[in-house]
Amino acid sequence: MAETYSKDEMVRRMDGCVAAAKQEFASLRTGRASPHLLDLVSVDAYGQKMHVSQLGTISTPEPRLVTVQVWDRGMVKAVDKAIRDAGLGLNPQVDGQLLRIPIPELNEERRKELAKLAHKYAEQGRVSVRNVRRDGMEILKKLEKDHKIGQDEHHKQGDELQKLTDAHIKEIDLALAAKEQEIMQV
Repeated sequence: MAETYSKDEMVRRMDGCVAAAKQEFASLRTGRASPHLLDLVSVDAYGQKMHVSQLGTISTPEPRLVTVQVWDRGMVKAVDKAIRDAGLGLNPQVDGQLLRIPIPELNEERRKELAKLAHKYAEQGRVSVRNVRRDGMEILKKLEKDHKIGQDEHHKQGDELQKLTDAHIKEIDLALAAKEQEIMQV
């Protein structure tokens, strides 16, 4: 554990938690095409796991179509299989080295499932932010115990840390609300 408390370090770590939650939200399908839809899809390529974006160019030429231009002709089948097996409900159509992925309309049941998944991602983000707060509070406690800071300074820093935590959790909640509205939009 670090011997010094750094507010900047706490902010950096909490920002990372929020960014991770937002990236997970971006990977959720909403009935509208987005290149981020394939961010978390991994392909077994060249003896290791790689993301689709590392194997080809992802674009959205139409509102309901995602295309993947695979760079290596030998990887087309592997990318196709990975997208089908990713659990996104997508069925790519192979056209040479180009995969066309039509985005089907979402039914009400699937929308509710995606909303639940978004809530799960948000809760994971909140827990991560709270873990950063806990780490910061432990550092402050140790510093006070070792007489490196006074009790007043401990409480002042602790209050600031709580305000940071609340702000970051609110940011995750706002991102969740926006994503949920996007998912439920027909």
